[in-house]
Amino acid sequence: MSQQQVDEETPLLQPVQQKKARTPLPWRQFSIILFLQLAEPLTSQVIAPFAPQLIRDIGVTDGDETRVGYYVGLMHSLFFATQALTVLHWSRISDHIGRKPVILTGLFGLSISMYCFGLSRTFVGLVLSRALNGALNGNIGVIKSMMVEITDSTNLAQAYAYMPIAWSSGGALGPLIGGSLSRPADRFPNIFGHSQFMKTYPYFLACAVPATFSILAWVVTFLFLQETVSTRVTPWRLLKGQSREHSTPVKGPVTPTGSTDFLSTEDTPQRAKADDSKPLPLRSLLIPRVIIAAGNYAALSFLDIAFRAVQPVFFATPLELGGLGLDPPRIGNILAIYGVINGLFQIFFFADLHDRFGSKMIYSVSMAAAIPMIITLPIINAVARVQGLSLMVWAIVGLQLALSMILNLAYSCVFIYIAAASPNQASLGATNGIAQLGVSIARTIGPASATSTFSFSIKNPHHAWIVYYYLIALVCIGICMSLLLPRRLWKNHH
Repeated sequence: MSQQQVDEETPLLQPVQQKKARTPLPWRQFSIILFLQLAEPLTSQVIAPFAPQLIRDIGVTDGDETRVGYYVGLMHSLFFATQALTVLHWSRISDHIGRKPVILTGLFGLSISMYCFGLSRTFVGLVLSRALNGALNGNIGVIKSMMVEITDSTNLAQAYAYMPIAWSSGGALGPLIGGSLSRPADRFPNIFGHSQFMKTYPYFLACAVPATFSILAWVVTFLFLQETVSTRVTPWRLLKGQSREHSTPVKGPVTPTGSTDFLSTEDTPQRAKADDSKPLPLRSLLIPRVIIAAGNYAALSFLDIAFRAVQPVFFATPLELGGLGLDPPRIGNILAIYGVINGLFQIFFFADLHDRFGSKMIYSVSMAAAIPMIITLPIINAVARVQGLSLMVWAIVGLQLALSMILNLAYSCVFIYIAAASPNQASLGATNGIAQLGVSIARTIGPASATSTFSFSIKNPHHAWIVYYYLIALVCIGICMSLLLPRRLWKNHH
């Protein structure tokens, strides 16, 4: 870069470069994306309060309470195992045929699988329902790609601050629905007491609510969501081996912000070129910055879902076995309160915190907060053994939820890193797909490994702390991975 010529007219004090103002968010499309994103956490979290009781009811444990956690974790892991087999393909397909068809397919899969889950009376039926759910659902990476495509570098952090509102709302409403509407014939005998169907399928009503919501989200997506991929091919032409380089442009993608910059540390005028380029081959995407961003996302997700799988099982486990002995409605209320407060915290504080401290600092602090969060679990049990469900116990539960909110700040940071790691705009879906593949693998292993370790801990009193050592080891891995992240986002040279 050549230096500017200095003469007698050159001012001695250079003007301070002002910070670029935030571009307003495109609220019409942005709100639709948030609405349809609600379907996934709603369907995944609705089973959390009643999953332990469901496993007991179908008799797969033969009355062995210490095996409940193992089967609950296995049931959670099945969704992510099948998702890991398909999510990268869905994301890469969305780069060619568009985001909207893939999202519609995912919503359809969520709805059908949840209806099937509610009608399942055997563990095999539960397994098949969860597998179908994961295999047809590739929405996570695709929605994140759309989020980047309708924003720019000035308002992306603000957009990601709103993303947890969908997950938090789903995390709040899902457990509330699952805890309140499971076994309705017993809980509401005046309304459902005479329904043989509700007695035969006691968890169908709880599953039908998120399944029906997914249908509504499908309709909203079909009618109102606008495509963001500017050139695309039909699925039939893609099957014949023709990619976007053979396609013809359609109506331009939704860019309500009017921005011409792609996410980087500095706004660059090359986004038009990136938009016109074709998706890169998979091998060209496996570069260090994509691997680092995806690895941190996987480490964070592994830790988070392992803790989320242990938490409701811990709450449901009898006090004498190392848990808290709560019933499903109370567990649902705790998770619902956390979901609401977490969503509000992310909306009101993340964007400003990110502007002040940056992605690296917030991510590092969030990961470190997970260590005291995990240590609260055995402390809660120890205090409850002495005092019962006292005010002190609920205060420690509240502290645990507050630390969980800090941990969740890391998600928005890592999403920004992943968006910045994409080599070009046309490969954004595939880049998110690679990241989501690693996360799906981590989330496949996480719940089953964590709940199995918890079951082993309560079965062997001399090894009661093994599950907590395991979770803390996951935190240490995440902290080590975070050291690879740059302090400033990667620059995009395409």
